[in-house]
Amino acid sequence: YAAESHRRAAAAWNEGRFADEVVPVPVVQPRGGETVFERDEGVRPGTTAEKLAGLRVIAKDGTVTAGNAAQQNDAAAACLVVAEDRLEALGLDPAAFLVGWSAVGCDPSRMGIGPVPAIAKVQRKTGLSLDQMDLVEINEAFAVQVLACMRAMHWERHDILNVNGSGLSLGHPIGATGVRIMTTLLHELKRRGGHYGLESMCIGGGQGMAAVFERA
Repeated sequence: YAAESHRRAAAAWNEGRFADEVVPVPVVQPRGGETVFERDEGVRPGTTAEKLAGLRVIAKDGTVTAGNAAQQNDAAAACLVVAEDRLEALGLDPAAFLVGWSAVGCDPSRMGIGPVPAIAKVQRKTGLSLDQMDLVEINEAFAVQVLACMRAMHWERHDILNVNGSGLSLGHPIGATGVRIMTTLLHELKRRGGHYGLESMCIGGGQGMAAVFERA
């Protein structure tokens, strides 16, 4: 799973799929001058399952290694949340409409499973099922965490899940990941001409969140 995340992220970069959502940032160098930072550093195109299998596990009898855990990056993301009746007055064209969202608590020791009850709750609130989603994002805190969520939901649509990579390859900038995922989701939804997209993530203290968006 981790190797595939890197493959997808590398392909997305090479095909220009991130071009419209990334803002280049000039970085002043210690000896003068600037370097324009405009591409994720953590994507490793040459990653293979065989290479990852050789990495040491972090905990005895565990499965998590440096290669199948999310990278923690410095990053920022931004969006505008606007009341629908104010769009025309402000001269704005929406990217999508927020159909519904959810936040749930779970056992902190199993925080990675948080997306499962969060997705179930947002499905009840919106009346929409996973089968109606064109794209799904479950933040990749750990490879095993995403796979555990998929197993718990009895859902195996790898073809529409994290299609441009996620935390394992693109990174997990704490505090910005939610909007980062939403940004990528909505751009890809537009590119594919899809209708509904679902975003979800686990939260370290023992929570899960999910949101459903409808492309405008």
